[in-house]
Amino acid sequence: MHANPNDQTLSVQGINKRYGTFQALNDVGIDVKRGEFLTLLGPSGSGKTTLLMSVAGFIQPDSGRIMLGAQDITFAAPEKRNFGMVFQGYALFPHLKVRENVAFPLKMRGIRGAAATKSVAEALELVGLADKGERYPRELSGGQQQRVALARAIVFQPHLLLLDEPLSALDTQLRGQLQTELKRLHRAVGLTFIYVTHDQGEALSMSDRIAVMKDGRIVQLGAPSALYNRPANRFVAEFLGVENFLPERLTGRQGLLAVRASALSLAGKAGRISARVSDLDYHGAEIRYTAQTECGLSLRFNLSLRDAAHVPQENENVTLDWQEKDALPFPAA
Repeated sequence: MHANPNDQTLSVQGINKRYGTFQALNDVGIDVKRGEFLTLLGPSGSGKTTLLMSVAGFIQPDSGRIMLGAQDITFAAPEKRNFGMVFQGYALFPHLKVRENVAFPLKMRGIRGAAATKSVAEALELVGLADKGERYPRELSGGQQQRVALARAIVFQPHLLLLDEPLSALDTQLRGQLQTELKRLHRAVGLTFIYVTHDQGEALSMSDRIAVMKDGRIVQLGAPSALYNRPANRFVAEFLGVENFLPERLTGRQGLLAVRASALSLAGKAGRISARVSDLDYHGAEIRYTAQTECGLSLRFNLSLRDAAHVPQENENVTLDWQEKDALPFPAA
């Protein structure tokens, strides 16, 4: 199964959506390249789901346009867009077997018989459930049910696939497995994926590009490595896991230096910052520390137990340092 060769670039052009006094989307514009995996990343209320639902056709923007190639689909009904949709809840029909669930979109499009049987078999093969077609959803695990939902969303070869936090209901281990499956599935079918999540690890591991959203706007758009290594502002840096922002009184330079916990390390007497350990959490191969400076700043750093010559304990004084290549400068404001 492969994507329709006539798939077009999706172009969101300056769309706005307001609910009373709340501006859910504020002049959002983005072009989604054919065949790419784009993730909309942001906290609750940032506008990512509103944007996804606008693309899907379930929400109509107050202004702006949504184009699929040369076709204006801004106000087209969802069923006219030929987009696949996967939700956090699996939304499977409990009274239908797996193959019947997957075949449902084909049935609604008048596709039956041998053609439908072949498409359902291909979709189930792609998601690793070729032998589960005769089971009911209740007989499957959560991860398997989500795979059925994915098969149902791709069986009719949609123009693109929209995924609204599809893994958030799964446990950590299973979520990691499904992330790998989604990347494999994306490569196999060649579809455009637009994926919504608030989990930065999920976004970094799966995406071709990430659009970070805040207050109804896209505040940074780029490849995962670009956003991780060069966040545009403090909000993006914090959302992508930067824990420490060092003021000039600790660094001797103007503005702030952003340093990840993984880049702040024990340095003996040669370190630039003195602090006292206030908390430590054991995570198997490493310990994650919180330490307080004399000026009241809370810092976080990680220690690999495999390489550690000394393991500080609670209330112990430590000296910390970093390499300049690992520090990102930001304005003090």
